[in-house]
Amino acid sequence: MNRLSALLHSTGVLMPERMVTLEVPGRRTGRLISFPLVVADYQNERYLVSMLGEKANWVGNVRAAKGEGLLRHGRSERIVLEEVPIELRAPVLRRYLAVAPGARAHIPVDRRASPAEFEAIADRFPVFRIVPPTVSSAGG
Repeated sequence: MNRLSALLHSTGVLMPERMVTLEVPGRRTGRLISFPLVVADYQNERYLVSMLGEKANWVGNVRAAKGEGLLRHGRSERIVLEEVPIELRAPVLRRYLAVAPGARAHIPVDRRASPAEFEAIADRFPVFRIVPPTVSSAGG
């Protein structure tokens, strides 16, 4: 299912703008792996959130790849994912739940919850800011 979703997301055909495919090398095999994800926009920035928390495969692969990857949605975009510090995640998590209805079953707060409720769970859900490789400190 993940592979089919990733293929559909990457084409951009009949898929909402927010749905993308992230491609990163596997941390064990080095082989390119695709993950269907939803982009959350917040304060003129774009973010990827792990609705499955720390255990999501893509999170480990992104960390091993030092954030470097490729986003696909009809076109390809080289990116670097910068992990957002826990204390800054709450508003992005709130926005993510507003734009990714499928994530609501995985994140244990209501999308209209208070900022404090999002702060209480922020350490459990990695958030990454999407930046072009030349802007990122990791990208040079």
